[in-house]
Amino acid sequence: MAAERSAPHFPRPAAIDGYGRGGFSFAEMSHRGSLLCLPSGIWAWPVVQPADITEEALAPVFAEAADIGVFLIGSGRSSWMVPDELRLRFHQLKLPYEVARTGTAISTYNILLGEGRRVAAGLIAVE
Repeated sequence: MAAERSAPHFPRPAAIDGYGRGGFSFAEMSHRGSLLCLPSGIWAWPVVQPADITEEALAPVFAEAADIGVFLIGSGRSSWMVPDELRLRFHQLKLPYEVARTGTAISTYNILLGEGRRVAAGLIAVE
């Protein structure tokens, strides 16, 4: 389930302009499905529900951990608790994370990005 690493949808971080109807808009583009917003760019993320968030799905995040100050997880429309094995992995990498519903995660991401902070996000698309 790791994100396709051949090319990002957008080659650098960008604010999320809108979401819903199963996708997102950013940088005058739109994408249907979930997103990983990383220092290297904005990538498709093959996660449909929180149960899909695995170490494999987070591999691109962990690969860029040194460049990320905080990782936000947008868990869709419901709350979610990070499983122990993933919590341990974040701790080992000294990578702070926060979980919120997707809308809240987007708001936080946009604010931190606008402040020039080293923020990244995994955002589950909502209808």
